[in-house]
Amino acid sequence: MNQIDLQGRTAIVTGGAQGIGRAVAERFAASGAYVAIWDLDGALAAKTAAEIGGTATGLGIDVTDAAAVKAAADALEAKQGSVDILVTSAGIAGANLKTWEYPLDEWARVMKLNVDGTLHCCQAVIPGMIKRNYGRLVLVASIAGKEGNPNASAYSASKAAVIALTKSLGKELATQDIAVNCITPAAARTRIFDQMTEEHIGYMLAKIPRGRFLLPEEVASMVAFLASAENSFTTGGVFDLSGGRATY
Repeated sequence: MNQIDLQGRTAIVTGGAQGIGRAVAERFAASGAYVAIWDLDGALAAKTAAEIGGTATGLGIDVTDAAAVKAAADALEAKQGSVDILVTSAGIAGANLKTWEYPLDEWARVMKLNVDGTLHCCQAVIPGMIKRNYGRLVLVASIAGKEGNPNASAYSASKAAVIALTKSLGKELATQDIAVNCITPAAARTRIFDQMTEEHIGYMLAKIPRGRFLLPEEVASMVAFLASAENSFTTGGVFDLSGGRATY
């Protein structure tokens, strides 16, 4: 494992209790960061933090609640003196249905978590980053946001929105030492698969030239660099973790 220096940094990882978020939290802690794991499942977040050890903490946070997100971010900043890193891994897949059959309430549920939740977290931490002239944000999008997956229009559209949000924020903050980038991973075998049909899982695997699913640890490796001070120039970028699937 390459050594990434995150000593003295404070990081928030949403959806950090399991899957990709947990792998990122583990890598950050191993790199010296103070890691605040935010997850809808507060008990699991606390359990994960205890298993990671060190200074990791777990908190039950619903990222769709803008007021709760801001209060938690303000409390963390007051405790640590700064919030230096944000990784938005919280998200849901939504139902696997044809677009013209997609229930509007399900569409809204996916957008509220994947898009609004991401925005709430960014809005909560960016003012402090601007004040200190330092920050690293890594937004978790998906290859589906670039290519669109059939029978997953809400998820695909939500992740395309995250990509666009990344580019807008990157430009807005480009004159400061604040980097905003996103990653577009292919499918990783995590609990998000529980929300998908076997047919859809098979479709995703068939599209990956590597012939296997992504490992959460592989995501964490890329995110650790993007969250570090070494990533001092690139912002508004979209980083591929598609196993060769991405066409652009």
